[in-house]
Amino acid sequence: MNEIEQLVSKVNQFREERNWRQFHKAKDLAISVSIEAAELLEDFQWKTSEEAVEANFENIKEEIADVLIYSIMLADDLKLDIGTIIEEKLEKNARKYPVEKSKGNNAKYTEL
Repeated sequence: MNEIEQLVSKVNQFREERNWRQFHKAKDLAISVSIEAAELLEDFQWKTSEEAVEANFENIKEEIADVLIYSIMLADDLKLDIGTIIEEKLEKNARKYPVEKSKGNNAKYTEL
């Protein structure tokens, strides 16, 4: 079992022990990802990146974990293999952002 599979197993064990899967419909998990991401954004609001990290590092870690945990639950419930979907997205992004055009350039792929 690789590290990602171990994390999925731990997340599922946590929610199964509490009988929470019944509340974790795809819509609700997607909403929760967005809410936790918004809470992460709050740590950066009105600050530079450096100020936010210095002032809120522990909370930033927790909010990132929350986003990832809800994302893991959603992917697992939809029977998606996390490693596979990340690899597929990286391959797609590599086609959209070839190194020779995008290296050191923050332009969107439609502008390259």
